[in-house]
Amino acid sequence: MSKELKTGIIVVLIVVTFVWGFNFLKGHDLLDGKARKFQVEYSKIGGLNRASSVTLNGLKVGQVNEIEFNTTPEKRGELIVTFSVENDFQFSRKSVVRIYSPNPLAASSLAIIPSYEGEMAVSGDTLEGKIEESLFTSIGERLDPLQDKLEKVIVRADTLFSGVNRILNDETIDGVNGSISNIAAIIADLRETVRKVNLLVVDNQDNLKVTLQNTKNITGNLSKISDSLTTVNINNIVKKAENAVDNFNNLSEKMNSNSGSIGKLINDEELYRNIEAATKELEELLRDLKLNPKRYVHFSLFGKKPKEYSPAENQLQELKELKEQIEELKQ
Repeated sequence: MSKELKTGIIVVLIVVTFVWGFNFLKGHDLLDGKARKFQVEYSKIGGLNRASSVTLNGLKVGQVNEIEFNTTPEKRGELIVTFSVENDFQFSRKSVVRIYSPNPLAASSLAIIPSYEGEMAVSGDTLEGKIEESLFTSIGERLDPLQDKLEKVIVRADTLFSGVNRILNDETIDGVNGSISNIAAIIADLRETVRKVNLLVVDNQDNLKVTLQNTKNITGNLSKISDSLTTVNINNIVKKAENAVDNFNNLSEKMNSNSGSIGKLINDEELYRNIEAATKELEELLRDLKLNPKRYVHFSLFGKKPKEYSPAENQLQELKELKEQIEELKQ
């Protein structure tokens, strides 16, 4: 073989090896004609890239070949992932292809969750895709609302502390300290008072016993009195009280009426005028008696016998008594 032919063969082998190696690194095995290709649509791929592994029940059966955007207007922006399966294991079109992350530091991979219902999947079919959130993504999604709440709490706490700082100035702190000191003094006074009360109780324990015993006796006596009162005929007492009230009412009616001497004396104006006129005449008589006693009484100091008691004196005495009686009636 000439040198030119050898050089050409070596160049062709190098090119074929380069193309095969390049495609192999991209996940395409040009020498394997049994590989089946499938497509999956995702709204996001979460770190999935070309040459990411495809597993089936944990066993690697293929790898990702292409990731491109969907060009249809209704699904614009979504991603189409093309992957190849080199294993001849059969699964149906209802199988689900899920994006998952084996560990937080590794890239995402595809996992086929096989289903065996319905028609079996063939090369070129489009399968249903799902995304399994990674640990950090799940934690981040749960921490986002917690972060918002925490920020609100921090803002409120800052406002609260600002208000507390405005309130707790030096004057307020001094007032609080004074109040605490006063409370401590009050507690000390209460303790001293309790101690004195305890001493008082101990010193007067005998007196307290006697007082309690007397109270008990008084209670017993009151109970006996109440028992004795229950045996008294209350009906007779009530009847007597009613009779007394009736008698008083009758007396009051007689006094208010014109019948009887008391009623006439109280209510008869003419009798009152006669008594008043008699009183005036009696006063005039007494006044005349004082001014002119010789008209009614004759006596001598020397040489004559005293005269016997005359009817005039008797009359005068009777007039005095009558006057007193009239005054009593007027009152």
